[in-house]
Amino acid sequence: MTDPARLAEIIADHAHREGPLLPILHACQHAFGCVDAAAEAQIAKALNLSRAEVHGVVSFYHDFTPAPDPRPAVELCRAEACQARGVEALIAAAQGAAGSRVNLKTVYCLGLCSVGPAARVGDALHARLDEAALVALVNAQ
Repeated sequence: MTDPARLAEIIADHAHREGPLLPILHACQHAFGCVDAAAEAQIAKALNLSRAEVHGVVSFYHDFTPAPDPRPAVELCRAEACQARGVEALIAAAQGAAGSRVNLKTVYCLGLCSVGPAARVGDALHARLDEAALVALVNAQ
């Protein structure tokens, strides 16, 4: 659940920007772990957009979730460069280690194309992963 006062601060921090919707949504997701319907309505009103316009953006991008997920997340890059460096061979072991305890999320490009396979946990990037390193990373969560 979002805090309307904190969300108002987030909106005010970004309202001066050209195209503030995505930065506001990312900040909301980061602050509250989700962009729920109440947040969509508040953002829409503040930016003079319809709720449908805001919801369309929220539902289009996989980064935004309607409810927080309490599990830790490991984002694993599965873009072409990481595929070429063998990430697909690591998926089964990572899923086995994650089980239902860790949210193993697919992302497409972490910007570490030359040192993949790569993953992100929070703001920390991990590169040159092999099966053992990825399983250890998942188990550490």
